[in-house]
Amino acid sequence: MHSRNLGRSVFGDLKNTGNLLSPEEAHSLLTEWVPNEKLRLHMKQVAANMKAWAIEKEGADEQTALKWEQAGLLHDADWEKYPDDHCRIIIEELERRNIDPEVIHCIASHGPTVFGVEPVSKMDKMIYAIDELSGLIHAYSLLRPEAYDGMEVKGVKKRLKEKAFAAQVSREDISDAVSRIDTTLEELIQFIIDHQKAVS
Repeated sequence: MHSRNLGRSVFGDLKNTGNLLSPEEAHSLLTEWVPNEKLRLHMKQVAANMKAWAIEKEGADEQTALKWEQAGLLHDADWEKYPDDHCRIIIEELERRNIDPEVIHCIASHGPTVFGVEPVSKMDKMIYAIDELSGLIHAYSLLRPEAYDGMEVKGVKKRLKEKAFAAQVSREDISDAVSRIDTTLEELIQFIIDHQKAVS
């Protein structure tokens, strides 16, 4: 398999701290780069979870919450068109657009075993923890006639133990990510169930 190790751990320029894409620019990039609606939905779900976590759990102000949201929204932007160079292409694009280095580092660290970039900030650690779990929980919702309604943590944990279910979801990454945050797996699952069900 093509190595996606980014070979660096510093991204962007500190002088661009606070610079974000406008919501219109971010949406336009998403539409142009990600034709696949299922992947777009995943990215929107991760963004919603990230923004909600920043506000509810970290007491973030509006600008900080937008930063978390934008990292979530764009973390897989190059996955569909450039699978062998994911996430090198989106990182280079955001650097070219002078985006906040914290956002770029967060995107670079959402899969440390793949990209070779360790999650450092709370934002980094949370995108790593939310990303794979969000996908598994969504896959579980598609199996249930009532989707997210009445979904319970124990049902998600049961699916997590079934290696054949949503097999592309790395259980090792989930376990590693949760070990890095001050939140239990159960709490995180419940949070994601509560916050991504309304995303479309």
